[in-house]
This record gives sequence, C-alpha cells and structure tokens, in this order.
Amino acid sequence: MGKPLQECLTPRENAVIIPPLFLAEEQEKKSARQVIWLQVLVTLFAAGAVMAWGSSPQNAIAVLGGGGISILNGTLLAWRMSRATQRPVRDAHQQLRLMYFYAAERFLAVVVLLGLVLVVLKDSPLMVISGFVLGQAMLLAARLLLKNKTESGSQNVQ
Repeated sequence: MGKPLQECLTPRENAVIIPPLFLAEEQEKKSARQVIWLQVLVTLFAAGAVMAWGSSPQNAIAVLGGGGISILNGTLLAWRMSRATQRPVRDAHQQLRLMYFYAAERFLAVVVLLGLVLVVLKDSPLMVISGFVLGQAMLLAARLLLKNKTESGSQNVQ
C-alpha cells in the first residue's frame, strides 16, 4: 500500500536536524561564558587603568562595583537563557511571560544594586556609572563579535 506508519511520522531525512540543534545550544552556552569572562577582564583592566592614572583606590573600587553589576547582569542573562532551553516549549504565551519576567528581574536587580553601590560609594558616582556602562558595552560588543564569528564559522562548515 504505502510506507509504514512509523516511517511517515519520523522520516529519516528530518532526523538529521537534531544534532545541529544540540550543537547550537552548546555553542550558545560557550558564547555566554566567553562574554562573561570578557566583561570580567575589561572591568579589571578599567579598574587597573584608573589606579594607574593616579586616582584614588575608591575610584577603582567604584569602577569594579559598576562593572560587577554589569557582570552580574550578564551572568543572570546567561543563566536564564540556559534555564529556558531546558524546559520544553508547550505554550508560547507561557514562554513570552517568562521572558518578560526574566527581563523585569534583571532590570530590578540592576536598579537595586546600582542604588546600593551609589549609596555606599557616594563620592564616586561617575566611576560607578562608568564601570557599569563599560561592562554593558562589553556585553553588547562581545555578543555581536561572537555571533559574527560563530555565523562565519558555520558558513564555512556548510
């Protein structure tokens, strides 16, 4: 008559897409770790540069505080992204609600931590904000650079 029922449900040609999905997920986790480490290095370098210019140690600590908040934001983003991939997608509305919740969670964490650090280091608000902005800029730049690197590498494989 025709093909067996099992062959119609899961054609062998379509089973080839599963390993690349696992590879993409693993590459995303590796990329997230690389971004966080780049943020750490840039923050440490910026704090060292502040100290090298003869500024006070409090200014270097303020840069570390602002950069640390940015690193925490990147870490929270990577953690939530990895948690989202572990759950099966059953309801698109539930996924969207979770994404909004995770974004609000990160925003609230950043606002509260920036407020606390600015209160504690009240003499160096510009350095706190500078460290935070530098860390966030590194988050964006590293994501773009690593994405382009990954895309160009996957095109070479095909």
